[in-house]
Amino acid sequence: MEILYLMIICSVSLAVIFLIIFIIGAKKGQFEDDESPAVRILFEDEVKTKEEKNDTPEKNEKE
Repeated sequence: MEILYLMIICSVSLAVIFLIIFIIGAKKGQFEDDESPAVRILFEDEVKTKEEKNDTPEKNEKE
């Protein structure tokens, strides 16, 4: 029976810790922008263009 009390105390304290972490994240704005990660995948061409620009100077330096 004593282990049951220990498990209840551990689970409630773990839940409180997760709640505190969630509240801190919500206050810092962690969960405000939920649309841009889904839209970001559509703009892959811009990322490739930036990578190509970065590769060009390196190729010129090696030659």
